[in-house]
Amino acid sequence: MSKIFKWLKEEIDNIAQKDPAVRNKIEVLLYPSFHAVINHRFNHFLYKRKFFFLARFFSQLSRMFTGIEIHPGATLGKRIFFDHGMGIVIGETAVVGNDCVIYHGVTLGGVSSSKGKRHPTLKDNVTVGAGAKILGNITVGNNARIGANAVVLKDVPDDAAAVGIPARIIQKGSEDYFMWYI
Repeated sequence: MSKIFKWLKEEIDNIAQKDPAVRNKIEVLLYPSFHAVINHRFNHFLYKRKFFFLARFFSQLSRMFTGIEIHPGATLGKRIFFDHGMGIVIGETAVVGNDCVIYHGVTLGGVSSSKGKRHPTLKDNVTVGAGAKILGNITVGNNARIGANAVVLKDVPDDAAAVGIPARIIQKGSEDYFMWYI
């Protein structure tokens, strides 16, 4: 039981640290991000044990209350923060690493109806701007940044940024990266 409380404390501390609007930690209990992550952990547990209907049923309830749709088959790392959250969609085979921040309106979606891996993988410490669409079985590297409304269709290397439609990659250290990151 102490493991659960430790995990909940870590989630609350994470949101309080990443959102400057948090006035006190008790306020985090009202955040859709907090509820979506808790619900997903339960739904993913059911999904892994082949209770597919129940997992989908509870994930749809969570979607109704939080505005964040996470397929129960998706894999989420630790300390994920969905800032504002409304309109986020995360597909079945998506993988989100540790310490990622995902803003509202983001889609981690597929571009094929095949049964295998068809959704993106975000490695650790990735920030995805509002409205961005990351599509297909691609990888976004560690510490990468995805600009608001970008449409990402190819891999993004570690420490790079992806901006535009379709997204172009900007390497860290370049003048464009410096201008975008400000």
